[in-house]
Amino acid sequence: MPLWDVIVSIFWFMILFTWIWLLISIFGDIFRDHELSGWGKALWILFLVVVPWLGALVYLIARGRSMNERARAQAQRNEQAFGQYVRETAGAGTTSTADELTKLAGLRDRGTISAEEFEQAKAKVLSHGPVQAAQARRDQQAAASTT
Repeated sequence: MPLWDVIVSIFWFMILFTWIWLLISIFGDIFRDHELSGWGKALWILFLVVVPWLGALVYLIARGRSMNERARAQAQRNEQAFGQYVRETAGAGTTSTADELTKLAGLRDRGTISAEEFEQAKAKVLSHGPVQAAQARRDQQAAASTT
């Protein structure tokens, strides 16, 4: 097979791939648009199926800007949801030193731990930080429950 035939075949394959990608993007935009009525969606789909090249061209000319705005809004919603998920996941299990000291004082006031155990746990909290403090509090609770 001559090199020119290979290049032409690759060109036509890329045109086909681009065409399929364009149609999927347009169909996705049609169904994602909440402002377009069901009849409007049906007419656009029918237009794209009956006259595909002209339909895609007319759609991009008529609704290209709003198509971009919907895609941008969806990307922003996804980014915000991901950011919220990361904040919730990263924030789960982390507490401040003040929170840890308050919890330890509550355990001491209820009599779950002694004043000596409170002072030891408080020293751990103040020297190690909140993550180790949570472990220290769990250790103190476990020791108190076994006695």
